[in-house]
Amino acid sequence: MSASTLRSHSDSTSLAARHNTVARSLRAELYRLRSWPAMWTTVGTWFLLAMVFGYVFPYVSYTTGTAGSSTEGEPTEALLCSVLPESIPDVLVQGTPLFGGALVLVLGALIAGNGYSWGTWKTVFTHGRLRPTIGALLALAVIVAEMVVVTAVLCTIVSVSLAAIETQPLTMPSAGTFLRSAGTAYLVFMMWGTIGFALGTYARSAALSVGLGLVWMLVVENLLRGVGSALQLVEDMTAFLPGAAGSLVGAVTGGGDGTPGVVDVISGPRALMTVTAYIVVAVVTTGILVRSRDVN
Repeated sequence: MSASTLRSHSDSTSLAARHNTVARSLRAELYRLRSWPAMWTTVGTWFLLAMVFGYVFPYVSYTTGTAGSSTEGEPTEALLCSVLPESIPDVLVQGTPLFGGALVLVLGALIAGNGYSWGTWKTVFTHGRLRPTIGALLALAVIVAEMVVVTAVLCTIVSVSLAAIETQPLTMPSAGTFLRSAGTAYLVFMMWGTIGFALGTYARSAALSVGLGLVWMLVVENLLRGVGSALQLVEDMTAFLPGAAGSLVGAVTGGGDGTPGVVDVISGPRALMTVTAYIVVAVVTTGILVRSRDVN
């Protein structure tokens, strides 16, 4: 056997070993997360809030007639339409920029930060640093995908049930519209999740990274957007902040209509590029931090 053949065989064996290591890290991380009460609490809170704000509150307002308007009948009809199957894409994505994103940020920060707080990363990193981190990020991506799928299933079940109760036609959304909303929800969740993961890696603490992320997301960005109404420079700067994910959701739903977190600051394509860029930057930053620092 020639030397070049031996090198080729050695390289392919090494690549397969690396892939196996990442796959084992992914399986181990998924097992850990699915056995972790904090993960189920965080994910369950998202499902609860999505159903309450997407269906319970609008339907209760519709049935009790508590919504007022200058034109009789319009608000109640709009509320009914918002809980029917044709509105599933909007309900699926409308909560992701604010409270949904905040919960996934917390999840990402907990996955990374608790590994340092509990000392588990110190042990895992003795066998390599980058591949276990990739496995953890892939596990986060899988959990986020499952969140989107389960949310879509819950929305479908609830909306179809309400349509049957109200004897309304079952007008389902098109597959393209549904997939666009699901993809948007996934990207927004992944942006906040990877940012939380990067913060947890940087701070080496779940509590500190959660605090930093939520303060920025819920306080600082809102303050900057408020100031931006008076200062053009600040307004231009806010277009590059992570909150621009709300513009991506707004492009999908056709506008915010007062939904918290959904804005119309930049165009949909630009918002898509911004969200994607933040995911890439967060993942690369995490890798640089893990490779360059000692684990103590």
